Amino acid sequence: MLRRSPQVGSSSRFFRAATLFAFSSSIAAAGFIGTGVASAAPVTCVSPPSANDIQVDGTASCGATALDTARASASATDSGTAVSVAESAGNTSTLATGYGTALGASRAGGTAYAGALGGGIAHSWADNGGTTIAIAGWGSGATAEAAGVDCVGQWSLALNLASGQFCAFGS
Repeated sequence: MLRRSPQVGSSSRFFRAATLFAFSSSIAAAGFIGTGVASAAPVTCVSPPSANDIQVDGTASCGATALDTARASASATDSGTAVSVAESAGNTSTLATGYGTALGASRAGGTAYAGALGGGIAHSWADNGGTTIAIAGWGSGATAEAAGVDCVGQWSLALNLASGQFCAFGS
């Protein structure tokens, strides 16, 4: 179920988004420090230049596919799985660590970011020039898309900068 936050003024929306992003960065840093899992060499997938870049090293895996003038990148370490898909001038970046799963997609000039740290599941979808951000830590999930945002668990954050929707900490 997607939760929608009420619409607010654009300057207030920007301030809230910036504040949450800054706060989530500190949570992400704590996630990197406290994650102790199986070790695998980092893998990074980028498209273009490859139309469909898939890499696996030990237990870490990534995939990136971009069409037209789009760009997709995915990075994974420590049993993480990251997948990025983009088309029609979209830009997608994903990162997964420690059994995390990060899924991102964009099109029509949208920008999507998804980060799954230490076992979280993050999903981000951006369309029509919008920007979405989903970050999830251990045991948590975050979804950010045009239809709304959803956070499950105490280490979750989701933002839709086009609509001003956001959620954090399972709220």
